[in-house]
Amino acid sequence: GANVFLASAELAAVAALIGKLPTPEEYQTYVAQVDKTAVDTYRYLNFDQLSQYTEKADGVIFQTAV
Repeated sequence: GANVFLASAELAAVAALIGKLPTPEEYQTYVAQVDKTAVDTYRYLNFDQLSQYTEKADGVIFQTAV
Protein backbone atom coordinates (compact mmCIF):
# COMPACT_ATOMS: atom_id res chain seq x y z
CA GLY A 1 0.00 0.00 0.00
CA ALA A 2 2.12 2.89 -1.20
CA ASN A 3 0.53 6.29 -1.48
CA VAL A 4 1.30 7.65 -4.93
CA PHE A 5 0.62 11.23 -5.96
CA LEU A 6 0.89 12.64 -9.48
CA ALA A 7 1.85 16.28 -9.36
CA SER A 8 3.44 19.13 -11.27
CA ALA A 9 7.08 20.05 -10.87
CA GLU A 10 5.96 23.17 -9.05
CA LEU A 11 3.93 21.19 -6.52
CA ALA A 12 6.82 18.78 -6.01
CA ALA A 13 9.19 21.70 -5.40
CA VAL A 14 6.89 23.29 -2.82
CA ALA A 15 6.43 19.92 -1.10
CA ALA A 16 10.21 19.47 -0.97
CA LEU A 17 10.66 22.92 0.54
CA ILE A 18 8.12 22.50 3.31
CA GLY A 19 8.44 18.74 3.83
CA LYS A 20 4.80 17.85 3.13
CA LEU A 21 2.11 18.27 0.53
CA PRO A 22 1.06 21.89 0.82
CA THR A 23 -2.41 23.16 1.48
CA PRO A 24 -3.88 25.16 -1.42
CA GLU A 25 -3.03 28.36 0.47
CA GLU A 26 0.60 27.30 1.04
CA TYR A 27 0.93 26.31 -2.60
CA GLN A 28 -0.46 29.63 -3.83
CA THR A 29 1.96 31.54 -1.59
CA TYR A 30 4.99 29.83 -3.13
CA VAL A 31 3.66 29.86 -6.69
CA ALA A 32 3.02 33.61 -6.45
CA GLN A 33 6.78 34.03 -5.96
CA VAL A 34 7.54 31.87 -9.00
CA ASP A 35 5.06 33.79 -11.16
CA LYS A 36 7.23 36.89 -10.85
CA THR A 37 9.99 35.17 -12.85
CA ALA A 38 7.85 32.76 -14.90
CA VAL A 39 8.89 34.23 -18.25
CA ASP A 40 12.55 33.49 -17.55
CA THR A 41 11.83 30.21 -15.76
CA TYR A 42 9.74 28.65 -18.51
CA ARG A 43 11.45 30.19 -21.54
CA TYR A 44 13.86 27.28 -21.81
CA LEU A 45 11.04 24.72 -21.81
CA ASN A 46 9.77 25.87 -25.22
CA PHE A 47 11.69 23.19 -27.10
CA ASP A 48 9.49 23.66 -30.17
CA GLN A 49 10.88 27.20 -30.45
CA LEU A 50 14.59 26.50 -29.86
CA SER A 51 16.49 25.92 -33.10
CA GLN A 52 18.99 23.56 -31.49
CA TYR A 53 16.10 21.18 -30.78
CA THR A 54 13.92 21.75 -33.85
CA GLU A 55 16.84 21.22 -36.23
CA LYS A 56 17.65 17.92 -34.55
CA ALA A 57 13.97 16.88 -34.50
CA ASP A 58 13.64 17.59 -38.23
CA GLY A 59 16.24 14.90 -38.89
CA VAL A 60 14.52 12.18 -36.88
CA ILE A 61 13.18 9.32 -38.96
CA PHE A 62 10.12 7.81 -37.33
CA GLN A 63 9.76 4.09 -37.82
CA THR A 64 6.67 2.01 -37.26
CA ALA A 65 6.62 -1.61 -36.16
CA VAL A 66 6.19 -4.08 -39.02
